[in-house]
Amino acid sequence: MPSVMGMLEARESAARVRVEELRAEADRVRAELAEAEAVLERRVVALVELAEVLAAGAVPQEPVRPAPVPVEVKEPVAGSVVPEWCEGVTAQVLAPEYRRLLAVLEANSGGEGLRAKDLAARLGLELVPAKVEGVRVKAKRLVARGWLAEDRPGLFILRCPAE
Repeated sequence: MPSVMGMLEARESAARVRVEELRAEADRVRAELAEAEAVLERRVVALVELAEVLAAGAVPQEPVRPAPVPVEVKEPVAGSVVPEWCEGVTAQVLAPEYRRLLAVLEANSGGEGLRAKDLAARLGLELVPAKVEGVRVKAKRLVARGWLAEDRPGLFILRCPAE
């Protein structure tokens, strides 16, 4: 017959095995619980994001405005953009101050060209730096758009006849 002490040791040993099994099971359950909580967290975030996106889509957006109807302008106005020169385009598309500049250069068609200071003088402007620089800027703009040529730096000549 087994001793009482042996029976208690056997029961203790069985209890230890059972505790180890349950601890292992608890670790597995905790890991599984952590994974499930992470999935739940992602799903909650996705739902919140979706709700925000749908709510933003429900906000009325600015109404679409129709394109402005182009208005025909018979005469170019001062300050208008200088168009590119191309075959068949006349000086009539230019603003008045640019047409005057072309007219001065056309009157000087036999010469070597004019400097900004000479152009300002022939236009009847005061020969102060601000006025001369304004003429130079206009002449450079006409050069950039192909209406004038700059034979040498600062010397402007007519590229095409001003019609």
